[in-house]
Amino acid sequence: MISKEHNQPAGRHGKHASLVRPITGNFGRNEWAIVGAPCINIKLLANDIISALSLTYKCAYSDASHNDEIILPPGRLASGAVLEYTDQQNYHQFNYSTGLKPIHFKQQFADADLVLVNGNHQPAKAQVVIIYNNKSASLQKRLAQLTNVELILLADNVDDVFDFIKEAIPGWQQLPIYRLDETDKIIAFFETKMQQATPKLNGLVLAGGQSTRMGHDKGALNWYGKEQRYYMADMLKEYCDEVFISCRAVQQQEIDSTYRTLADTFTGLGPYGAILSAFRENPNSAWLVVACDMPLLDANTLQNLLDNRDPSSIATAFENGYDGLPEPLITIWEPKSYPVLLAFLAQGYSCPRKVLINSYTKSLKAVDADALSNVNTPEDFEKIKRQIHQKIASA
Repeated sequence: MISKEHNQPAGRHGKHASLVRPITGNFGRNEWAIVGAPCINIKLLANDIISALSLTYKCAYSDASHNDEIILPPGRLASGAVLEYTDQQNYHQFNYSTGLKPIHFKQQFADADLVLVNGNHQPAKAQVVIIYNNKSASLQKRLAQLTNVELILLADNVDDVFDFIKEAIPGWQQLPIYRLDETDKIIAFFETKMQQATPKLNGLVLAGGQSTRMGHDKGALNWYGKEQRYYMADMLKEYCDEVFISCRAVQQQEIDSTYRTLADTFTGLGPYGAILSAFRENPNSAWLVVACDMPLLDANTLQNLLDNRDPSSIATAFENGYDGLPEPLITIWEPKSYPVLLAFLAQGYSCPRKVLINSYTKSLKAVDADALSNVNTPEDFEKIKRQIHQKIASA
């Protein structure tokens, strides 16, 4: 990506709606600026880290050009184009002539799990400081950038941390300090950080449908001694930090107050709106979304989904047993799916399955395909009721 302009501060604005914002830095949720060494050393260190972690995580890197000569913009940008895309066969290249603002960087890096930044040119939410003798003066100029140092590395011929770093970083003795050539320890540090950064999992029982084909509220059907929406919520409590029953605002008063509800704030969009409403409530958690009309769903199926969760994908979903397409209503939706869902909505799409099909989704084959069966009509109800009775009798 080539742009004439870099980050510019967002314009200050007055009144805003009260929204929970995703926890991000300048580029993404997990970002580190590497600062204190010549740029070539930073690039080499970034290469080592990315090579090791890219098998598990989507990694990204941000730097600046060192070409100080005045040259024309590349390609058609020199003719006045604002954007040029080139398929380079083994990678894709976008060149911009328009300025990029902070929000644009977050959009471009939204799919990345880990972002490494050349801190000699750009700041990031967390920092790795390299103690390199010949870069002492340069590092001293960037002390204001060291807001969240998490790792200190000693280059060759360096035995101690600079005194000005000790003064600038309270508690620096508690930070991990490795030598720059201790690659295994550095990689292990980032692996641990990424594991700790796995978003917590909330549960969402979809119970806000009109149930027009069934003729009465499917969430209120009693299969196992209690209403299905409560049965599903109780099941999810075994796997999730918090569990909510998704419903229309008019339904909240009829739901047992011992269960937490989450009313749709994206109305008229069905399950799509319920998922977006959950992320609006908490954009920093993943959401295990389950429709209340799956009475055969069991603990083994849920455990299989969790065991195969891939936080690097936008979602982890089962393939349904009919056409092999992903089943969006028993799916773990990761926080990175929130901007994707909004982007599809902006283009006029409100089908969660379409999002899964056209995004980086982890797909699974269900061990028991019947567990994903929906109940939408009275005929479905009678069929599933017989299956449940047979299962109970055989048990």
